[in-house]
Amino acid sequence: MAKKEKKKRKELSSFSILFIILIVLGIVTKFLDGQAFTPQEIDGEMISHVTGASLADIVMSPFNGFREAIEISFFILILGGFLNIVTQTGALESGIQHLVRKLKGNELVIIPIMMILFSIGGSTYGMAEETIPFYSLLTATLVAAGFDTLVAVGTVLLGSGAGVIGSTVNPFSTGVAMDALRSVGIQPNTATILLIGFIIWFLSTAYSIFVVMRYAKKVKADKGSTILSLQEQEDMEKHFSSDSSKTLEFTQKHKFILILFAFCFVIMITSLIPWGEFGIHVFDGWTSFLTGNNFGDWYFGDLAMWFFMVGVIVGIVNRFAENQIVDAFIEGCKDMLSVVLIIVVARGVSVLMNVTHLDLFILDKSANVLQGLSPVLFVIGAYLLYLGLSFLIPSTSGLAYVSIPVMGALASEVGLSPDVMVMIFASGCGLINLITPTSGVVMGGLAISKVNYSTWTKFMSKPIIVLAGLNLVILIVSMLVFS
Repeated sequence: MAKKEKKKRKELSSFSILFIILIVLGIVTKFLDGQAFTPQEIDGEMISHVTGASLADIVMSPFNGFREAIEISFFILILGGFLNIVTQTGALESGIQHLVRKLKGNELVIIPIMMILFSIGGSTYGMAEETIPFYSLLTATLVAAGFDTLVAVGTVLLGSGAGVIGSTVNPFSTGVAMDALRSVGIQPNTATILLIGFIIWFLSTAYSIFVVMRYAKKVKADKGSTILSLQEQEDMEKHFSSDSSKTLEFTQKHKFILILFAFCFVIMITSLIPWGEFGIHVFDGWTSFLTGNNFGDWYFGDLAMWFFMVGVIVGIVNRFAENQIVDAFIEGCKDMLSVVLIIVVARGVSVLMNVTHLDLFILDKSANVLQGLSPVLFVIGAYLLYLGLSFLIPSTSGLAYVSIPVMGALASEVGLSPDVMVMIFASGCGLINLITPTSGVVMGGLAISKVNYSTWTKFMSKPIIVLAGLNLVILIVSMLVFS
């Protein structure tokens, strides 16, 4: 009994972890208050020293984080309302049961297919926050297929994350980094960056699929092999399990609703891909009639209203009364409120770093240490630096904007390839964003799937080391070849 009670003991919540990080970082900046570093121009202002966080900076950081994350926060609330309306129709539950029956004995095929699709999205357009809608759907599907919630998180987070690690034409990672190189007079070699990125993408994706598939097979064969805690298993049963002994009718109305559901996600993905970056202009003009923005220029505000409209249409198709649509929508928003608050606090950590300039201090001191090192040690040191910086700045575009002008120029000065530095940045940032608690995507996705952060880090303890090793070997060889 005592052992059972110990297993059920609640762990630190995501909120507690994030607030502890906020407080610790605030204290660290107080100790480093006034410490100087090489002046850098940020938004037209010369920054040259650390500013210790005041109590007001710490207290207000979640609010300021909300201001920074207002668009994605609004989108997630609307998404919750949309998903609940679809759920109330019964189409999702009956559709998932129908799919599982069709795949009887072949349920594992869902995992590699979805992971490859997520990975391509991560490599090409930085699919990260855009994966949030898939956690709820895939968790319900995979639990119904006999897996656990951790398999669902691994499918989405490792799938898209492996893609971001091996960014190729990702405008928010390699794209911003190449622009940052040009800002300091260095012309990047796109072919070199694409080649290295593709190799890292292929190996990272293949290994990530292997990791999730291996665990999924174990759980499928023996439910006792799950690493979920007793409380997490109870949450899984409560929120995602359905009565498999009860056969649900899959009607024509359900099929039509699921077609609308799938169409909604197709438009989401199509609208977010930056077509203009690839020289594709087929969507220009005519796709702006709905929100005023063309496909390729949509962001979370556009998506929120798109999901809202489709949610209302689904309710009408199912012949819900007006008050049923409103009540279902509000109830769904309530279910997503905790996810929104987690993202807000996580973003607050980044805001605090921006206010105190601790990230610039670490970058400057590390760059000084890297000077004079051999190419092998330089790559390892730069990679470790980006792991640390990505903890403070989970945003790939934000980190590229701050760091690449310094690190790319440093690599060029010591006779090494600034192109490889771009991939060191992309790989390091992508890797740490698989596990950092300061990432709203990580903490938000775990919250939706009811998986504890400690369980996820336990699952990732070995894969994260293997991925880092794989990437470092590729980056070291690339630096030796292209420098």
